[in-house]
Amino acid sequence: MRRTVRFFAVLMLGMALFFTGCNSPKSTPKEAFFTWEDSYHRQVQLDTAPRRIVSISPAITEVMFLVGAQDKLVGVSDFCNYPPETEKITKVGGMHNINFEVLLSLHPDVVLIGSMISQKDVDAIEKMGIPVICIVEESSLEGMAEMMEVVGKITQHEEKGNTEAAKWKEKIAERKANAPAPENRKCVYYVVGFGDGGDFTAPKNTHIQEIIELAGARNAGDSLTGWNISREYLFKVDPDIIVVRQEDKDAFVSRYPYTLLKAVKNNHVYPIESGWIDVVSLRNMQAVDYIRTLTIDR
Repeated sequence: MRRTVRFFAVLMLGMALFFTGCNSPKSTPKEAFFTWEDSYHRQVQLDTAPRRIVSISPAITEVMFLVGAQDKLVGVSDFCNYPPETEKITKVGGMHNINFEVLLSLHPDVVLIGSMISQKDVDAIEKMGIPVICIVEESSLEGMAEMMEVVGKITQHEEKGNTEAAKWKEKIAERKANAPAPENRKCVYYVVGFGDGGDFTAPKNTHIQEIIELAGARNAGDSLTGWNISREYLFKVDPDIIVVRQEDKDAFVSRYPYTLLKAVKNNHVYPIESGWIDVVSLRNMQAVDYIRTLTIDR
């Protein structure tokens, strides 16, 4: 009798555990906050929304301010100097000399980088247990729109990022639509480098050429494949307008043989803020509009 009672007790307990197991909810893996194939074709994932971000890209830093995510920035590169508020943010070194000790001390949840960071540095950061996401500064201004969307999503400002990306695309489309016919465009030469070390300007398929074309002008280097330009080529083109970094203008216009160029003789050499044009950034549109004013009735 005792064995029978014991048997039924064990049986009932087993059935209870069986049905309890059947009715209990199955655990499901938690969905990642952000997954993406970054610009280095790596599958990257953030399990949770980052609260502490280090940006080693001037363009990304500017976009973070644009979408309203600057409060998440705990560190930036030495070259992230715009907007002025970046002066108050801890610097982690340059593109090729990252201060890993300072970077680690900031306890970032993610490091956002552009195209200038080496694979060696990426590996070093990830070995410290810090995720790295590469968002390349595209050679096309239109690529900035994607950067706005991605940064907006990473920083939980997705709506703002999408809105600003749409505005950016509209600005580009508007300037393309209002550009003069190719045969009516002034020739613009942007001085990347000059002097004894050689002459350099933006070749075709660069963001600087796109800036000049969006401004309704023709890039003097549009037939070049490299940044170097010969003096012979420069004087053959003899541009209508020359744009040079504001800190270099006086030296350029007073130096032989540039004094023989048509634009120099006609006082059509104009200074520009280097941050507007040298790298892909939100300020490229300021360069577009500035150069556009230079080409009107000149």
